[in-house]
Amino acid sequence: MLLGTLLVLLVLGGAAPASAHAALRGSDPGDGSVVESAPRHLTLTFTESVGLLDDSFRVYGPDNRRVHLGEPQHADGASDTARADLPGGLADGTYTVAWRVVSADSHPVSGAFTFSVGAPSPTAPAAPADHAEHPVTKSLYDTGRYLAYIAAALLIGTAAFAALCRPPDPAPLRLPLLTGWWTLLTATTALLVLRAPYENGTSPATVLDLPAFTGTLTGRPGIALLTRLALLLAAAVVLVPLLRHRTPRARLAAGAAVSLALALTWAAAEHASAGIQVPLAMASSVLHLLATACWLGGLTALLLTLHRAKTPPPAATVTRFSRLALASVTVLVVTGVYQSWRGLGSWSALTETAYGRTLTVKLAATLFLLLAAALSRRWTALLATPAVVVEERVPEPVGASGAPRDPEPRPATSAVYGPDGPDDPEERRRRALRRSVLAEAVVAVVVLLVTTVLTGTLPARAEAEAARAPEPQVAGLPGAEAFTVPYDAGTPGGRGTVQLTMDPGRVGENGLQAVVFGPRGALTFVPELRASFTLAAKDIGPIDAELTDRGGYWATNDLSLPLEGTWTMRLTIRVSEVDQVSEVRQVEISR
Repeated sequence: MLLGTLLVLLVLGGAAPASAHAALRGSDPGDGSVVESAPRHLTLTFTESVGLLDDSFRVYGPDNRRVHLGEPQHADGASDTARADLPGGLADGTYTVAWRVVSADSHPVSGAFTFSVGAPSPTAPAAPADHAEHPVTKSLYDTGRYLAYIAAALLIGTAAFAALCRPPDPAPLRLPLLTGWWTLLTATTALLVLRAPYENGTSPATVLDLPAFTGTLTGRPGIALLTRLALLLAAAVVLVPLLRHRTPRARLAAGAAVSLALALTWAAAEHASAGIQVPLAMASSVLHLLATACWLGGLTALLLTLHRAKTPPPAATVTRFSRLALASVTVLVVTGVYQSWRGLGSWSALTETAYGRTLTVKLAATLFLLLAAALSRRWTALLATPAVVVEERVPEPVGASGAPRDPEPRPATSAVYGPDGPDDPEERRRRALRRSVLAEAVVAVVVLLVTTVLTGTLPARAEAEAARAPEPQVAGLPGAEAFTVPYDAGTPGGRGTVQLTMDPGRVGENGLQAVVFGPRGALTFVPELRASFTLAAKDIGPIDAELTDRGGYWATNDLSLPLEGTWTMRLTIRVSEVDQVSEVRQVEISR
């Protein structure tokens, strides 16, 4: 069955990681900065509003011991910030900050950075691994989220098909209605129970932590899930008359209101609730979800009706769904264009970001879906075309004299002609319609799967906004430079950033410190890190910085750059015995 196919695809596709949707715009103290005196606060600024956890900050001092912090809060009431008070009298050395917050669209986001008081430590403390996502919890939560999308489309779309298309035999619709309702109820309950472990990055065993569970009920995602459960109970009241084929207008209005409210529980806790033009984006998201449900869920209902109904659906039923599908596609195109513009921010993001590439795949799949839908509409129109019945009379045989040889009349015969010639055109068109609807449903599975992946990907606009954030500066050292170099060796675990500090960043002797971070923002070990400097304008170099491993970071105090100008730094990161990557960055050296 179609639902089984959906479940298999989701299980196979559920292993793909979903990116969080809030990006760190900046921090104070800055990432990799060196401050002369200990700061009083830690302040992070994000690209969208974030929710705070009891354990949003973990700070480890130069001795690798955890620093006691004040309760996390928003700085000056700004919802896109997170702040924690630091104790007085912090010792000199490097501090590692591990942080975790919940973005406005319900996804937790975490990371780590370092800053130093006075001077960097010989060995920087490592960020704790338990602050990252728990793979089992994340996999279970993502599966529940995918199932909730599917169940909502199945429930709302089947109900819309039963109420608006009015098939004469609604019996085949009982299974998708009940399956959608129970699946959405179970998935929503599971999401609510797993919400606390998902936000805190802990194992599923911590669902028994009652204080953590009650704490999630006051956040936006928790409220949305509770509201969805209440709406499902209300939906049960509407489903009973649909199953019995009694749909008075009051019931239809109630069903429409419940469907609208259900769609709003997604819009209020995902992409649309953060970023630019939030009210318009939420309205667009609601319409987009409802149109998707009416089209794809209704498509499943039509497929079951065509194959399982004791009474074949008349052409009027199929024609009504064709009109419903056309209206749904129109809404999807309008809202999809707006949401794509809102998420992308630029044409180049289509090919340069994960969000843009995923969106491109969705657009391509949607194009094939539209082609399949156009074929279904053609067969629907032919099914609604009445057949032409032509009476054929057999000529009476005559004798030689011209008189009839057989006085008994012959019975007339009839043939049924459609546009394609003599046959049983209605049954032939029904078979063709079944095949085209099945093809449309298969492509719809792909579209829905790609859509769920897209909802778990950082929007390109937010990614670009984070990238435009100012590079970290070295406080207290006016002549120093600090910069971050991303790298990707093309292997599992081969992505990350190298944060470098050059002191004083002028002609003569310089110190260079480099800290390597892995894909999740935690300090990581690499077998080798090399840096060389070339001044092409003066034909000088390459000068090897001769970085050495200092037990957690790489450094040298003997980098001599003899002339001012724009030097080319080539940074080579070896992530394994055989895999390495080189990155180039321009460095301005002054007198």
